[in-house]
Amino acid sequence: MAAHRPGPLKQQNKAHKGGRHRGRGSAQRDGKGRLALKTLSKKVRKELSRVDQRHRASQLRKQKKEAVLAEKRQLGGKDGPPHQVLVVPLHSRISLPEAMQLLQDRDTGTVHLNELGNTQSFMLLCPRLKHRWFFTSARPGDLHTVLDMAKVADTILFLLDPLEGWDSTGDYCLSCLFAQGLPTYTLAVQGISGLPLKKQIDARKKLSKAVEKRFPHDKLLLLDTQQEAGMLLRQLANQKQQHLAFRDRRAYLFAHAVDFVSSEENNLVGTLKISGYVRGQTVNVNRLLHIVGHGDFQMKQIDAPGDPFPLNPRGIKPQKDPDMAMEICATDTVDDMEEGLKVLMRADPDRQESLQAEVIPDPMEGEQTWPTEEELSEAKDFLKESSKVVKKVPKGTSSYQAEWILDGGSQSGGEGDEYEYDDMEHEDFMEEESQRFQKYRGLKSFRTSPWDPKENLPQDYARIFQFQNFTNTRKSIFKEIEEKEVEGAEVGWYVTLHVSEVPVSVVECFRQGAPLIAFSLLPHEQKMSVLNMVVRRDPGNTEPVKAKEELIFHCGFRRFRASPLFSQHTAADKHKLQRFLTADMALVVTVYAPITFPPASVLLFKQKSNGMHSLIATGHLMSVDPDRMVIKRVVLSGHPFKIFTKMAVVRYMFFNREDVLWFKPVELRTKWGRRGHIKEPLGTHGHMKCSFDGKLKSQDTVLMNLYKRVFPKWTYDPYVPEPVPWVKSESSSIVPQEGVE
Repeated sequence: MAAHRPGPLKQQNKAHKGGRHRGRGSAQRDGKGRLALKTLSKKVRKELSRVDQRHRASQLRKQKKEAVLAEKRQLGGKDGPPHQVLVVPLHSRISLPEAMQLLQDRDTGTVHLNELGNTQSFMLLCPRLKHRWFFTSARPGDLHTVLDMAKVADTILFLLDPLEGWDSTGDYCLSCLFAQGLPTYTLAVQGISGLPLKKQIDARKKLSKAVEKRFPHDKLLLLDTQQEAGMLLRQLANQKQQHLAFRDRRAYLFAHAVDFVSSEENNLVGTLKISGYVRGQTVNVNRLLHIVGHGDFQMKQIDAPGDPFPLNPRGIKPQKDPDMAMEICATDTVDDMEEGLKVLMRADPDRQESLQAEVIPDPMEGEQTWPTEEELSEAKDFLKESSKVVKKVPKGTSSYQAEWILDGGSQSGGEGDEYEYDDMEHEDFMEEESQRFQKYRGLKSFRTSPWDPKENLPQDYARIFQFQNFTNTRKSIFKEIEEKEVEGAEVGWYVTLHVSEVPVSVVECFRQGAPLIAFSLLPHEQKMSVLNMVVRRDPGNTEPVKAKEELIFHCGFRRFRASPLFSQHTAADKHKLQRFLTADMALVVTVYAPITFPPASVLLFKQKSNGMHSLIATGHLMSVDPDRMVIKRVVLSGHPFKIFTKMAVVRYMFFNREDVLWFKPVELRTKWGRRGHIKEPLGTHGHMKCSFDGKLKSQDTVLMNLYKRVFPKWTYDPYVPEPVPWVKSESSSIVPQEGVE
């Protein structure tokens, strides 16, 4: 009798492991000196003991603490730029002059007043606190002024009303500032001491609850007395600074003094001398300078005059010998004069960046071939056939009727000029109407079907710049900023920039009270390209915004006007066009604009008929990519005229035989889920025989999806007109301020 043998699919159970648990030592003894592969690899993990881990953590905390302290000492100290504070009142009942007067404490330090048009500012020097402040102010109604000064301010001081906090104008200003990016800010309440004692506690509780929604975990300071102003100054000096990425990687400067020297050839253009403190990064004279609201310019040289607001002026110690004291004073005076005439850098024409913003297209750059004799003869025959023929026909005769009239007829009686009929204009119109969809194509699948991004590009694409790899270029430029030392004016120096070829309108705007702010551009940031920005509709705005409608952009440190496209924000290689700026999802805005390296905040405004600018969307800069394809889809519909099982005759989709033949390869679909294709045209009026994967219903509709790539309009304009100031009306709505042209 044969024994049973298990088959190949018999279950094999794991053998029982006897004995006690093996430790690390027994495993090493059994290994006999052999090491695991992970231990022999180069990426071995260094395991520290608990004592070493604690020591390392303490070192990291110490380094971060020292970095924060060094930053606090530099900002506002003797070796750094003054601590620039922007004062913004958020309610119409707040008295801005009273608040500025409280901050001008003569007992705390020295005050230097400076009146820049409508913008009141002053410098406060406090040697006892080893700090100096530069206070500026702006009303929320001056939208561009608030946004521009917030880009360079170290701290924003918001003044709140004790009863309401902020009004509708202040709330609108806060929305714009939050979207742009807030630096360090402080909240102060003005006028709470004027309330009765019983109402002060209730007012502070109500205000704290209202502030928590927009400013969580922030304390409210008081600004009613001189003592409270001193406590506020200490809070500003010891506050930890928040950084804005778009300005930390660029050098920027707020103008304290401006001088203009017109050129000899033209009085409307000249050299602009901007004096101020360097912030952010080192200023190189060979880099380009962007003046906010006016454009990009080149620099000639950088001077280093004496600091007009030194924290610790050089004092002269009393000498026993008066003659020695006289000699020391004379020597210091000569040194000051030499320092006032010191030139730091002059521009090198070989290393200076160009102002070229567009590529000059070469019409002969494409491949050129000489035509053959056959092609020349075909062209002559085509010209003969398509030559314009003017016939003398009775007035009111159509082009069809004119074809039956012979050319040699002379029955018009010599009045040919009156009865001439030119049908070329009519033919052009008919051609435009009947070839409307010739640039469209069909796709088997919108997601997976290939589409070459370099195919059929418009002429404007010959004028823009494009990166081979934008991400790598951005990383290399930022790495160079962090590691490479740049020659030029260091952060904290008081310098004078000589900017060439500047229009006189820039100085006129400064003298009228507008702040003058300059940013140093990174490489390639003056060149035009295609920018893609991710934005969301502002919930407070409900007016319709169409694609290719002119909008006002605040992108990082720039502001300009352009006509953008809207498309879906997806991870695919093709993106559907959106005809309107919708409110339920994030969209991508595509526009022609100068290159800007992200991160950068984006604000979109629309100018109304009354001159006001309303905020419609906020977001951030995503990429600089001309290859991002925005696809427009149209759907042609037809009606099944006759149905034969899986075959059907469809009409009303086309109206001539040529269109049916042109779109014959495109797939058809129906509303009820059938798929099919065109077999052949029938007749001359657009009827076509189609086959489907199932029987059609008489009430079904035949559809054809066609796609075309669209591009934005080239309407870039760096000049943005100043908006009409707006104030709060009695009905709590924002209206233009009266008396403003």
